[in-house]
Amino acid sequence: MGRIRILSDQVANKIAAGEVVERPASVVKELLENSLDAGSTTIRVEAVSGGRRLIRITDDGCGMLRDDAMLAFERHSTSKLTDVKDLLSIATLGFRGEALPSIASVSRLTLETRSRDESTGTRIEIAGGKMMACQEAALASGTIITVRDLFFNVPARKKFLRSETTELAHIATLATEYSLAHPDRNFTLIHDEKELLAVTPAADLRDRIYQVFGGQLLEELIPLAPVERALPPEPGSDSPAGTLQLTGFVSRPQFQKSNRNSIHLFVNGRVIRDRLLLHALNSAYYNLVPSGVYPFAMLFLSCDYEEVDVNVHPSKTEVRFRHGPVVHDFVRDAVRNSLIAAKPAPSLPSSRVSQPAAHLPYSEFSQQIEEQRFESVPAPAPDSELPVFNLHGATPPAPRLDFGQTPGIPGEPVRFSAPPPAPPPASPQLKLRVPESHSALPPDAGYVPGTSLSELANLRPLGQIHDSFIVAAGRDGLWLIDQHVAHERILFEKVLRGRAEGKIEVQALLMPMIIELTPAQMADYNRIAAELNATGFETEPFGPRSIAIKAAPSAVPPGEIDKLVFEILEIADAELRGVSLEDLRRGIAASVACRAAIKINTPLDERKMAWLLEELAATQCPMSCPHGRPIALLYSTRDILKGFHRV
Repeated sequence: MGRIRILSDQVANKIAAGEVVERPASVVKELLENSLDAGSTTIRVEAVSGGRRLIRITDDGCGMLRDDAMLAFERHSTSKLTDVKDLLSIATLGFRGEALPSIASVSRLTLETRSRDESTGTRIEIAGGKMMACQEAALASGTIITVRDLFFNVPARKKFLRSETTELAHIATLATEYSLAHPDRNFTLIHDEKELLAVTPAADLRDRIYQVFGGQLLEELIPLAPVERALPPEPGSDSPAGTLQLTGFVSRPQFQKSNRNSIHLFVNGRVIRDRLLLHALNSAYYNLVPSGVYPFAMLFLSCDYEEVDVNVHPSKTEVRFRHGPVVHDFVRDAVRNSLIAAKPAPSLPSSRVSQPAAHLPYSEFSQQIEEQRFESVPAPAPDSELPVFNLHGATPPAPRLDFGQTPGIPGEPVRFSAPPPAPPPASPQLKLRVPESHSALPPDAGYVPGTSLSELANLRPLGQIHDSFIVAAGRDGLWLIDQHVAHERILFEKVLRGRAEGKIEVQALLMPMIIELTPAQMADYNRIAAELNATGFETEPFGPRSIAIKAAPSAVPPGEIDKLVFEILEIADAELRGVSLEDLRRGIAASVACRAAIKINTPLDERKMAWLLEELAATQCPMSCPHGRPIALLYSTRDILKGFHRV
């Protein structure tokens, strides 16, 4: 007898379940997608014990006829594909016909459904893949699928489930993401009879974000204006192959997360986890946020169905684009251009406490889950932590600031270095009418919602704190600017412009500087030598493990040249291979700018401070230094008035 045999349908379904049904959230995903494909306007998700004991999805979709309901549990039965050509342009969320039989093979499942074309409905009960009952029932139109005792007959799979709270977190994530992808639908999530999510149809995505996350997060987001890009034409054709459209929201660079859990990606309404789009998003924030942190993002990419293959992963969470590089650059440029255009200004922590938004379901729940999907915003600092200035030098002695970049100096009184006593006349933008008594904030109180860093050009410098931070007055409040990182941003963009135009200012050294390298550093040098020289250096090998530096960018002090070269060469080999040429150029420019920028603990006169603010305002990205640190902080007029109890 031969060794090869055909597996029974029961075994085949369990194997398929191993690919499709990973955890309770996998069941919720498949059933939610079926409900959306059925045209449902109201979807209710119920779970007990993190979905281990019970999952129930109720919808008001088109429902199924009796014969269709029975056929739905056969492998590869589907109403969404008729021909192999349909795989090239899949427009539905589900299409394989594996979900229901796979789920039914590892649970006790009950299907209750009625089509609008029939007067009675159908109830089907299945346990472990075996049909136990099929009968008529009086039901409303739509479908109810109840899944009990998941993995009851596959104990090896059941023991790999995480804690109840963790499994619930994954279910909550899915319900939330699909409610964001379809703001025109009703979604409800109930766990152990406690309502966690309840959203009604919203006018637009902004309203949906407010329903789900609340107003505090919404204040940190920048909308992406709908943008389009034509795809390159097919060979032999002059017309574009299609178009790409992108909308959504991204967070300000100062709003940072420690993981990627707050990045939500959607392609043609499908929730996905795509490395290409993640890399494009990270590239958009490159040099705007520190390494190791991530933004909040909600990106909706639309394209022709023929341009994306969703049939590359069992759970349909990964996709493949026909024009991957074009999609990558389109998303990167759209996000970065929106950040550059907005120039959002970060605010100093204040004592005000934002009220939770109506319908915000995660105010308590998100603090209990083990793997938080939605991290809460850090608590505001108390008023006592706000800086206090004393113009007369009467403050008690305090240590001089030491930020680890220059040696500390023994303690001395905190100094507020003010400009000459005859300041320039205030511009009309700086005028502010302060309320004479406790009253509502007047309309001309100088507070501008969503303040942009474009206001830097209108600031009036007042002085420095510790010879390190510029204090300036603006029409929208009091500004603090880190002089080192501000100059760093200015020089960074200047180096990039000079590199692009071939106009780098170079200083020739009287004597070549010889530095010895390790074998690994020598290999790195050989790989980036051309790019290093194009940035303003003039270097050449000087023996098997040494290089000679004959010239360097003019902005870099002579004592910093060798340190700068080592800093560039000490970039990890894996990082060098992983980043693009453009990212490498930006990394070199960031190192040059950091070494050449004004240091902290450096006194500046009024003229230099004004020049720094004007030059910073003219940069593309005055929000962050090339390493992602914030440059300017705003203590708004509204906060000042509230601090003095005038509003």
